[in-house]
Amino acid sequence: MPEHTVKAFDEDITHLRGLIAEMGGLSELAIQESLDAMVRGDETLAAEVVKRDRKIDELHTEVDKLAVRVIALRAPMADDLREVVAALKIAGVVERIGDYSKNIAKRVGKIEGRDRFEPLTLLPAMGDLAAEMVHDVLSAYAARDPLLAKEVIAADDKVDAFYNSIFRNVVSYMVENPATISSAAQLLFVARNLERIGDHATNVAEMVHFAATGTYPPDEDD
Repeated sequence: MPEHTVKAFDEDITHLRGLIAEMGGLSELAIQESLDAMVRGDETLAAEVVKRDRKIDELHTEVDKLAVRVIALRAPMADDLREVVAALKIAGVVERIGDYSKNIAKRVGKIEGRDRFEPLTLLPAMGDLAAEMVHDVLSAYAARDPLLAKEVIAADDKVDAFYNSIFRNVVSYMVENPATISSAAQLLFVARNLERIGDHATNVAEMVHFAATGTYPPDEDD
């Protein structure tokens, strides 16, 4: 490509990366604040999380438009095309992470007997793990670091183990305290959303690895 076209393409890629970084930062914050709101019963904070999700959606739309424009005007090939396609896909996954946090926030007012509901104390640690995965995978994306991306993929096992532990704990609690079944079901929904956030961070990590190397990481289960 002519020099001016290369410069314009580089500027577009930088813009794409900046938009995704902003989306990621908002999504990471949403995870943390939705869980803070859940533990404290802070419906005002929960409402802010829900409201702020619109900004993530707007950024996602902006990424979509810019990526399509880049493909149409710059006709990127090989590594450059991979970079744009990865950005397009990653933005969609990060938007879903924001949605899961929004769903958690919407359940803040549905936990009864919060002060006596012991399983609620298990969520923050799981949320910290999920938020750390999101943070690390966005760092991997910014640095085009396939090794860090693989570390994120490995970390998903910890989130899955946390979910299984919480599931067993909450089901036992429900059996011993039948009056808590409704609240416990909400808690299981929250834990499931956190588990899905881990899965989505893993999906982003696989795309980061592909964008950086041209290959997807090997399946460790194979």
